[in-house]
Amino acid sequence: MAGIVVIGGGQAGAALTAKLRALGYGGPITLIGEEPAPPYQRPPLSKKYLLGELGKERLFLRPESFYAEQEIALYTGARVEAIDPAAKTVALGGETLPYDHLCLTTGSTPLRLPAAIGGDLQGVHVVRTLADIDAMAPAMAAGARVLIVGGGYIGLEAAAVAAQKGLTVTLVEQAQRILQRVAAPETSAYFRQAHRAGGVDLREGCGVIRLLGERTVTGAELADGTTIEADLVIVGIGIRPATALAEAAGLALENGIAVDAFGQTSDPAIWAAGDCASFPWRGARIRLESVQNAIDQAECVAENILGAKNTYDPVPWFWSDQFDIKLQIAGLNTGFTDVIVRDGGRPGSVSHWYYRGAKLLAVDAMNDPRAYMIGKRLLEAGKSPAPGTVADPGQDLKALAAA
Repeated sequence: MAGIVVIGGGQAGAALTAKLRALGYGGPITLIGEEPAPPYQRPPLSKKYLLGELGKERLFLRPESFYAEQEIALYTGARVEAIDPAAKTVALGGETLPYDHLCLTTGSTPLRLPAAIGGDLQGVHVVRTLADIDAMAPAMAAGARVLIVGGGYIGLEAAAVAAQKGLTVTLVEQAQRILQRVAAPETSAYFRQAHRAGGVDLREGCGVIRLLGERTVTGAELADGTTIEADLVIVGIGIRPATALAEAAGLALENGIAVDAFGQTSDPAIWAAGDCASFPWRGARIRLESVQNAIDQAECVAENILGAKNTYDPVPWFWSDQFDIKLQIAGLNTGFTDVIVRDGGRPGSVSHWYYRGAKLLAVDAMNDPRAYMIGKRLLEAGKSPAPGTVADPGQDLKALAAA
């Protein structure tokens, strides 16, 4: 029995292998990760770990002993060279591993600034792995000057941490507003105000012309005509799905590794889950970059490998921590036409409800866990309260969920 091989030692790979054992699968399981550490949480990297409030071992999803106890062969610091779908084997550092089922949980890789404008200078960092954070940590000292490129969630989280650590922070976003790709203008405005209040020099509609320095970055020339000094640069301009192995193996790609509703690729013996996988969802094909998706989709794939035939139909949810703000998001706001703003009843507590006509699509809740929980419950139940009802400050949200 060749068993099940999982390529990718992140959240999805860890969830998939653990679920297989929990479901009673008794065959061989191999989990292969490129990083030297066992599977760990990524979200705290740009928050508590960067702040120094969380030790490395507390990031680990499970104790290292778990994998041996569960008879999961864990390879760390290992790079898969190729997949041979015809032979059903994986080439790994001179070793050939056979498989009955192969699962790709390869995740994603961060986009970087081009080398032509200084993107390969020393002192230019991305936020994706433990090694990334460990490399930038020595420079993240009070009084240092940091330029953050990108006003998405990763960039904003890094900016908040840097400001809290006493650095001089400049954040530039090439689009006309921060969070433009993922949130309404109302949510952008909320976080713009929070960051400026926290001391971040936030510049929207402003890109980087070039980074300055011989071998190590010393500053940047910006599109607004200014030149700033910088001791380090953090780049948060997005990620791309890690599909190189899948492409070389001849698997179908579509904004990632294309899978069906069960998580199966164009090769029936190969499955995919997490950041790297795109799947059919309510008439479209989407790819979700979140911990929730990595876990839930991976567990669904584990069930289906063992014959369950469960379709994957999530209600997406996300979160972000910035300064003293906890943002919780339920649903996907793609195609929204209206945004209802609802006061949470406390300073800084507010929720934004996205509608397409009369249909509720998503909720952004800032320091308003009650609005998030009720919005998520409504979305899971397929309920859409009238926008006017949500906008009414006298309306009890709990009653909406019970209706």
